[in-house]
Amino acid sequence: MDTVLVTGGAGFIGSNIAEALLERGCRVVILDDLSTGKMENIVNLGEKGSYKFIKGNILDSGLLASIIQAENIMAISHQAAVSSVSKSIADPVHTMQTNVAGTANLFHVAAANGCKRIVYASSSSVYGDTPELPKRETMPLSPQSPYAMSKAAKELLSTVYSHLYGMEIVGLRYFNVYGRKQDPASDYAAVIPKFIANALANEPIPIDGDGCQTRDFIYIDDVVQANVKALTSSVNHGAVFNIAYGEQTSILELATMVLDLTGSDSEVVFRPARDGDVRDSVGDVTYASQQLGYSREYDIRKGLAETIPWYQERRVRRCAA
Repeated sequence: MDTVLVTGGAGFIGSNIAEALLERGCRVVILDDLSTGKMENIVNLGEKGSYKFIKGNILDSGLLASIIQAENIMAISHQAAVSSVSKSIADPVHTMQTNVAGTANLFHVAAANGCKRIVYASSSSVYGDTPELPKRETMPLSPQSPYAMSKAAKELLSTVYSHLYGMEIVGLRYFNVYGRKQDPASDYAAVIPKFIANALANEPIPIDGDGCQTRDFIYIDDVVQANVKALTSSVNHGAVFNIAYGEQTSILELATMVLDLTGSDSEVVFRPARDGDVRDSVGDVTYASQQLGYSREYDIRKGLAETIPWYQERRVRRCAA
């Protein structure tokens, strides 16, 4: 694995994956249209190794083909997506164009240009609000939003391209990812950065619903670890894996931990529940552990303790500017 293309590589997850690949000695090409990604996420990557940034969209077939050919791309980390339930409900067509048509375009162009190894981001949202817990990869899918449906469609595309074209495609179903570089203004699983930002400013902590809903929060370094292993391991082509910590945390418990770790005087305020949200979620990571060698390292409190200083430093820099 010499040169890796990271789509969405200026985003929260993609930029962290790009950094880890550079640290492993890979050359990295980042493709991002900067609709949600930020140059500040990758501005210091040159300190880690050799990378190139290209502004562009995964729907541009000619651009993808030229990148794969000119840069001798050997593998692709596909993180580019519309990653918002609320945006997908407001504009489902745009979500489908980017997440489904964009992924099909990437798979097709990669296959045509000899790049067979792709690891792509799926989501635990494909399970929907089924009561059975923990969520296992063998469970039927029940997406509850256009966003979730688009992720399920990506998994079907992966199966088709793996079987028909001999592609080495692996999907990772992320649960609720958090950590450094996650934008508090983002709609993607942004409860933790929003809580931290508000707590550091001593502003109210908003909770949608009653706060008893649970999530399986997974720290970014565990997600990065899973991506690197999937890119370098020989696993079943077309397979999909849960990437989670494997424990439930209620939103109210999360708020309490953030307040405790930041020493904040913020108050918790409750708002109406959001459309399309699932009630409870926790993932079984047995399959990923067995097949990928995935190993969880950060429980929620340890991950928060790693995450909060990044936001504190960012806030200090912003206030000093």
